[in-house]
Amino acid sequence: MTDRSFETVNPLTEETIQTYHYMTDEQAEAVVVKCHQAFQDWRMRSLDERAEVIGRIGEELRASKDEFAQLMTQEVGKLLRDSRQEIDLVAAICDYTAQNGPRALADEKRQTPNGEGYVTHAPLGVIYGIQPWNFPAYQAVRYSISSLMAGNGVLLKHAESCTGSGLFLRDVYERAGLPEGLFGVLLIDHDQSDRIIENRLVRGVTLTGSDKAGRTVGAKAASVAKKTVLELGSNDAYMVLDDADLDLAIETCVQGRIYNNGQTCVNAKRFIVTDANYDAFVKGYVEKFEALKMGDPSAEDTELGPLVTKRQRDQLHDQVEKSVAKGARVLTGGEIPDRKGWFYPATVLVDVQPGQPAYDDELFGPAASIIRAKDDEDAMRIANDSRYGLGGGIFSRDIERAKDLAARHFDTGMVFINNFNVASPDMPFGGVKDSGYGREHGDEGFKEFVNAKAILVA
Repeated sequence: MTDRSFETVNPLTEETIQTYHYMTDEQAEAVVVKCHQAFQDWRMRSLDERAEVIGRIGEELRASKDEFAQLMTQEVGKLLRDSRQEIDLVAAICDYTAQNGPRALADEKRQTPNGEGYVTHAPLGVIYGIQPWNFPAYQAVRYSISSLMAGNGVLLKHAESCTGSGLFLRDVYERAGLPEGLFGVLLIDHDQSDRIIENRLVRGVTLTGSDKAGRTVGAKAASVAKKTVLELGSNDAYMVLDDADLDLAIETCVQGRIYNNGQTCVNAKRFIVTDANYDAFVKGYVEKFEALKMGDPSAEDTELGPLVTKRQRDQLHDQVEKSVAKGARVLTGGEIPDRKGWFYPATVLVDVQPGQPAYDDELFGPAASIIRAKDDEDAMRIANDSRYGLGGGIFSRDIERAKDLAARHFDTGMVFINNFNVASPDMPFGGVKDSGYGREHGDEGFKEFVNAKAILVA
């Protein structure tokens, strides 16, 4: 077979960081087999023994924070302070898992009419994760740590853009005492990935990515009857209701849109503002967007770094231009800057209507869609008028009413009231509709890839 290679490229300098070689099918198969073999021993370890190793992984992540953060910023262009915060988050996930995993996964005793029953949460086997580039550490840790806690083996196909981060994470895991091969990294293409899904030793598949990718991977896994968890894209709506604290809403919605350079599935993306607040919100929002400093993501005063690839930048610009062609207006930004690096300015779109990419699709970058609603009821209607349903937000001074709207009316997986957040280790993370299914984090996440085995004693 001809040697095939790919490069990671720094989005700030447009220079090659590293050249990697795709694995042959035989090399990829060897990674799967080694993971399965390591799993055979790992699954026999007690919950407490697994938790101890996972706790050490958290410690090793903190010890490696500066080096890992620099690598992530170099590979994907995220602000260095965001990279450091990402390491803090994944270490906290390890802490939470080590402390709560043994309790959540412990055997459950049940009395039944036919005798004494037990439910044991047995590991499934090798779990295959296909992950994106926007959170090089978090995306891989999120599914792998819960699967390892459950006693499974784990495989990672990371996005090519952050290949170095995937390999770095494997080394962190093994330095912390995880058995060699139990967390296997695959450098493979899409066709090879399909064959990994089909591999008889692989028992579950999880993907974070676009809804198109989710359909493709979900269909392939379904064809071989394998469990999947899919966390897909979204165009999260943040509603600014009549009684909102406007200053808080503007400040939070600006940060919610530009966090991680606007490249997050749960970024605030559509801002639905009632007539009572619309003009003041737009004025304040545009002022803050125009003041954002774009530049080197390693610089402490930079607020907006480059997008991950030229393709990603050009796709966002195309979506903005198509929205304008269909009636949207740009109030600030909207032009590719003449400079090195794959930058896109903080962009505000108004007059956003159905039929425009800014309304219907996910804009993965620092472009905000502001939509006018007549009143609170109309705002909720617009928020739910989406094929997506991952996250969303409500700004209101009436907390109890906002909680009721979130619980009974907002058709989405996660709702943030008067704040923006990305993830918390103790709360389930996931969506509905075209944003996928299944949950990560919390007790719910521990049990996605286990065999809830019923044992009945007569």
